[in-house]
Amino acid sequence: MGLPLSFEFFPPKTPEGAVKLRVVREKLYAKRPEFCSVTYGAGGSTQEGTFATVAEIQAEGMAAASHFSCVGATKATVREQLKQLQGMGVKRLVALRGDLPSGYGLGGEFQYASDLVAFIRTEMGDAFHIEVAAYPEFHPQARSPQADLQAFATKVKAGADSAITQYFFNSDAYFRFVDEAYKLGVDVPIVPGIMPITNASQLLRFSDACGAEVPRWIRMRLQGFGDDTASIQAFGQDVVADLCDQLRNAGVPGLHFYTMNQSVPTLALCEALDL
Repeated sequence: MGLPLSFEFFPPKTPEGAVKLRVVREKLYAKRPEFCSVTYGAGGSTQEGTFATVAEIQAEGMAAASHFSCVGATKATVREQLKQLQGMGVKRLVALRGDLPSGYGLGGEFQYASDLVAFIRTEMGDAFHIEVAAYPEFHPQARSPQADLQAFATKVKAGADSAITQYFFNSDAYFRFVDEAYKLGVDVPIVPGIMPITNASQLLRFSDACGAEVPRWIRMRLQGFGDDTASIQAFGQDVVADLCDQLRNAGVPGLHFYTMNQSVPTLALCEALDL
């Protein structure tokens, strides 16, 4: 049995994007992923697009996991959406607090992702396999690494089945996080999230926004390539394949790829690793 793989997509914004994503998915399905997840915009802003993409993946015969955020939501709206997803045959959710739309107070009846996880369990029993997010380098809005770890443990104990991490490029951060989480009584698989490196400026911008650390040596090398896309991609593939290799050798429970709605970088990594 090979290492379980999963792929993440975001809902396309245009009909052309939807057509392109179908082609991307078809290519990635060749790797027989365990499931494919679909993200959710700030404040649930892409909910229709998310559910539509989830429905397409299910219709293509693949298990889909819908991201599901609770910012600004009420118990009534969440209950309704859970029933909708259940009716679509969805068996997996990625339960998140979610990003706040700009200029928006917390609002809603859920303050934390742990509240959402507990609510889903109470309402739906075991109808869904619940994934939660983990931050090996801690959440940018956390008060401290300890507080973040504690919040993660609370979320898991509220009823999560497994966790997917934010992407990282330093395997030590992941190993230490897992060790510390297990010491707090977390006993679910923590699957590393993997971000292929294809575009230096996009990666650095993304990472600064979400609190993912790009080690200085990687940052300097990427900046040193300037606009040489081929060199950036070759270097990026080397770095990320090496990271995946370290994780695989340590016996991680799976790899979750942030595809950015592209097939080539993720497929190249899978080929390089013989996955």
